[in-house]
Amino acid sequence: MNWIAPLLAAGLALAANAPALAQEDPPTSIPFAGGKLTITETPDLDKILAFNGKELARNYVVLYDRTIDLQGTKVALFAVGDGGNACGPATVIVWKPEGSGLKTTTVGEECGAPPAAVTDDNIFFVPYLRPGATADVQSWSPEDGLRVAGQMSYVPQPGTHWGDLDPAKIAHPFDLFANGDFYAAARKMLGDKFFDVVLALSVSGGLETTASGVLYGSGCIPHACGEGNGFVAVDPKARTVYFAQENGGATPDAWPPLDAWPAEIRAAMTKSFSE
Repeated sequence: MNWIAPLLAAGLALAANAPALAQEDPPTSIPFAGGKLTITETPDLDKILAFNGKELARNYVVLYDRTIDLQGTKVALFAVGDGGNACGPATVIVWKPEGSGLKTTTVGEECGAPPAAVTDDNIFFVPYLRPGATADVQSWSPEDGLRVAGQMSYVPQPGTHWGDLDPAKIAHPFDLFANGDFYAAARKMLGDKFFDVVLALSVSGGLETTASGVLYGSGCIPHACGEGNGFVAVDPKARTVYFAQENGGATPDAWPPLDAWPAEIRAAMTKSFSE
């Protein structure tokens, strides 16, 4: 597809040109289209994005990202969202077509959009994929508006095996799923519960290692920590995986059943869920 080459180029450019969101004190007044885009805070701590006093967007988080030139049109990008963990802000796009009034559109209203990757002609929004997920890649331009540019599906790294699991390179439970052998074992073990358990590992503080070398960690559902928290463990030497998810009862759901778990891994799960 003809969008792949510019998308790859945009990704490289994005890494070299971090957006203004990383600034300690992002601006709250931005000259734009002969007027001013402003960000003001209300007594309720909401922020309001406005152009010459006319409200464009409002939420708990409103941050200026950057202004770009796209096909000869100046375009301002803002991050707007609820705040909170594992659910990023949406991107509000602001532009003023020649001979027309100011316009806006929002990308990622449900749970945020990834940082915009910009080429000369388009803005691309490449989704963050949870293990096993499939999602649309979107593009936006002043001429065409927001469109579906293609579709991405999560796959583990080709040719990766149990012996490639390196604790030093695993910072989040999702990193485990990038291993082909682990991914295949997890899909087989969890069956139709795969996506539920993956979601329950989304918000995590990282992984730990038991004395025998078993990797384990826990997590929770974005904006719902404490309800249905998840647990994962993997023994690379034995080539076995373990998953659990709290269900509101005294005993969590577990794959395989808890009576098949080694005592060391069961103790790690109990500790994780009690913290």
